[in-house]
Amino acid sequence: MYQPVLDAVSGSLGLTALFAALPLVALFLLLGVVRMRAWLAALLSLLIAVLVAVFVYPMPVGQALLAASEGAAFGFFPILWIVINAIWIYNMTVRTGHFDVLRRSFARVSDDQRIQGVIIAFCFGALLEALAGFGTPVAITSVMLIALGFRPLKAATVALVANTAPVAFGALATPITTLATVTGLPMQDLSAMVGRQTPLLGVFVPMALVLIIDGTRGVRQTVPATAVCGVTFALAQFATSNYFSAPLTDIVAALVSAAATVLLLRVWHPAHTYVEAVPAGGAGTSDTPATSDPAESTEDKRDSSREVFRAYAPYGVIIAVFALAQIPVVKSALASATGTFAWPGLHLLTASGKPSTLPLFKFDWLGAAGSLLIVAGLVTIPLIGISARRAWSAYLETYRQLAAAILTVMAVLALAYVMNASGQTATLGTWMAGAGAFFAVLSPILGWIGVAVTGSDTSSNSLFGALQVAAAQQAGLSPVLMAAANSSGGVLGKMVSPQNLAIAAAAVGMSGKEGDLFRRVLLWSVVFLALMCVLVFLQSAPVLSWMVP
Repeated sequence: MYQPVLDAVSGSLGLTALFAALPLVALFLLLGVVRMRAWLAALLSLLIAVLVAVFVYPMPVGQALLAASEGAAFGFFPILWIVINAIWIYNMTVRTGHFDVLRRSFARVSDDQRIQGVIIAFCFGALLEALAGFGTPVAITSVMLIALGFRPLKAATVALVANTAPVAFGALATPITTLATVTGLPMQDLSAMVGRQTPLLGVFVPMALVLIIDGTRGVRQTVPATAVCGVTFALAQFATSNYFSAPLTDIVAALVSAAATVLLLRVWHPAHTYVEAVPAGGAGTSDTPATSDPAESTEDKRDSSREVFRAYAPYGVIIAVFALAQIPVVKSALASATGTFAWPGLHLLTASGKPSTLPLFKFDWLGAAGSLLIVAGLVTIPLIGISARRAWSAYLETYRQLAAAILTVMAVLALAYVMNASGQTATLGTWMAGAGAFFAVLSPILGWIGVAVTGSDTSSNSLFGALQVAAAQQAGLSPVLMAAANSSGGVLGKMVSPQNLAIAAAAVGMSGKEGDLFRRVLLWSVVFLALMCVLVFLQSAPVLSWMVP
């Protein structure tokens, strides 16, 4: 039975915190400075975490390795189980051509590129984030924008900035699920708290996208559309996360905001249509479009109503499956198959001497979001007309496509579990709690740093979630508020993370020019982060404390 000692180095909390920070510092440096491949950086940082646990705390080698194995297992199920099956559904739509139908459907909503940017990058990007996350929205929406005539650099910038407000509930709320697991806090409370923070971003992001596309003039000319889109997204995100279902939050918000914007466009259009006039050229430069005639790919081909229906069908099926899973009788039946067991051989106590809940592994194989996506995918197969053989081939290809991501996520979660089990996270949290009430300002910044380095709100929550709770308890702040702030602040680090920058640059043919993209998005990231810090501080004070569940 292992019980961590938080001041293991000469009885000094500060000195022990220096050693406890080594795995995170290594991960930051390897990814952000050395620019090492994410999976390799994660594995090396995991090794450092194990060494610190064994030689500094000291934790038995067997316990440290068992904690790592449990973290890796949790990384695959339920986290990667969601991502793999969501991207499988997307890959099937690509193989059948229905994704192209969907893209053309978006393009015909408006011939104004500012409106197209908002609908595709923000609304559809939020839907992709809801279903897959992990860079998928940036890669797909940036390519769609280029196909509509956007300059590559602008397309990538718009896609990156748009991928903010939906991120905390991405991949069917995987970041929230992870946060609840590593902190031991109720998932519904965390979902509700995040749902009272990120909607504020949702209100302003559509306007920010138009500002990037066409400056202040464009913002003035499109206020009705951006206001309707942002406000409806915020209201839907708040309502769904607080009163309905965390996994469905972004799906509902994306569809509601898209529908509201499309309905508005039936009765209102900008006084002046904006379409970039650019010379023909390749997609490899920042000042030329990928296609000289974007209309060629969107207007010349008319899709039948049947094809449009089939293109939207997979997303409707997903919503229906998850909605049915929330019906009490069905929910209870799914939960009956859930098994919870102690991780074999892992025996842990908390620093206070109480039995740790970390070794308890919940295996809800039937009711897990990834399993529900399998059901949705099977229903989708006949609807989009793909053969069982091609569907199976797409499933295997999805694993090959995500091989590096699978290894990275499993390694990062293993790192988080080792740090949590050994006491490294608790040491850092206890030390940082010395900031007192000011920790409320630092909390979103920690989340931002975590996502900026790891590229994932899920990974950031796994790394810092327990730390946020430990610091909150020491500082007399709400653990739910601080844990949620980690996720809400983290979404703003997504656009500056090396992984997302690389994905965006590769998608638009600008590999090697990630620095140009970084300079374009850094200010947006910092400004939105400052706004989040102010909001969280006010929520920790009497001014807005009524917002904390």
